[in-house]
Amino acid sequence: MGIVIKVENLGKKYIISHQQERYTALRDIMANTAKKAIKKVIGKGEALPKKEEFWALRNIDFEVSQGDRIGIIGRNGAGKSTLLKLLSKITEPTEGKIKIKGKIASLLEVGTGFHNELTGKENIMLNGAILGMSKKEILKKMDEIVDFSGVEKFLDTPVKRYSSGMYVRLAFAVAAHLETEILIIDEVLAVGDAEFQKKCLGKMDDVSKKEGRTILFVSHNMGAVKSLCEEVFLLEEGKIILKGKARKVLEHYMLGNNIFRTGKVDFSDFARNKTYSPMKAIREGWIETYEGKIAYELFMGTSFKVCFKFKASRKIYDPVFGLTIKNGFGEIVTYITSRQINKLFGAIDEGTIIFELGDVPLMPGRYHISLQLYENEEIYVDILNDVLTFNILPDGEGSAKHYSYGGVFYMKSADIKLMDY
Repeated sequence: MGIVIKVENLGKKYIISHQQERYTALRDIMANTAKKAIKKVIGKGEALPKKEEFWALRNIDFEVSQGDRIGIIGRNGAGKSTLLKLLSKITEPTEGKIKIKGKIASLLEVGTGFHNELTGKENIMLNGAILGMSKKEILKKMDEIVDFSGVEKFLDTPVKRYSSGMYVRLAFAVAAHLETEILIIDEVLAVGDAEFQKKCLGKMDDVSKKEGRTILFVSHNMGAVKSLCEEVFLLEEGKIILKGKARKVLEHYMLGNNIFRTGKVDFSDFARNKTYSPMKAIREGWIETYEGKIAYELFMGTSFKVCFKFKASRKIYDPVFGLTIKNGFGEIVTYITSRQINKLFGAIDEGTIIFELGDVPLMPGRYHISLQLYENEEIYVDILNDVLTFNILPDGEGSAKHYSYGGVFYMKSADIKLMDY
């Protein structure tokens, strides 16, 4: 397939100003007066430059072929959104070249390409016209767009009255259904609910495979990137530090970004979301073998326990204890609660909970454990996400390469038979 995007030595520079603002508050005057007094005592010191150069992107080179599905990942501030804005021609590069063959549809932030005063239907027509489509061509796609977005009741309402979720659903539907060769999607899909995100990923996969459209997808959802993209670019401090097959790059990124904790972990100072953790009830956690040895590396098929101590500030009535295991891509492998296995505890305020997990058939890799405590299955008491980490190692009966083909669970036993017809 032909090259549709070619980027050479791309860079984007911004000028950060440190100049004092025109209008100064009383507290600023007092602070400046104090600074001047201190300088007289301890010396002049180094002056802050009035302007500073900041390279959001530098030395970016890559090629994208027609039909490619490229994931772009990296920490906040790595330059992902800046790169998409340059490719979408929203902003101009400071240096380098971008060559694009074909029409681009971009969804970079809520309301991209929409006019707030126009209705949903008028914005669909406007976007189609911008892409060079005739009225007849746009109207032919109208029913598909409306059906996919689910905003039929509000089609004649100005989009300024839409919720953020409605905005994104319509914007994605327009971008995905109108006739463009390249689709650029930023993290904006995170605004939608889980069902709509799944629907969007399915649509992107469909238009890529069946229509040969090229997709560039930025997301912090590693599971979504893994399921959609064949190749991934990893950005760090404005540079692409790794390119390659999705699984390889994602594993490199996840291993580098996850804090690996060993031994007994004290949760007392862990940051909590107050909505889901009104009290710091879960105090300490660890993983141990059935022999009582604390562990963070386990062989395939090993039975192990997940333990945590809790102490609440009041009695918890009908408490429910939960345990979630995720793989290295953030995908849930299993979720189990005390209610599921009919364990009832009455009203308690402290103790040690032990989940005994017998012979868990996990493939080699890194896994993360989240812990939950609810009251009556409905009231949040304390939730800690990804606070314990462990590795599953090959069982020694075969080389690690035998388990490198993906998947979460391994088959403990299997047989293959050839039958005569």
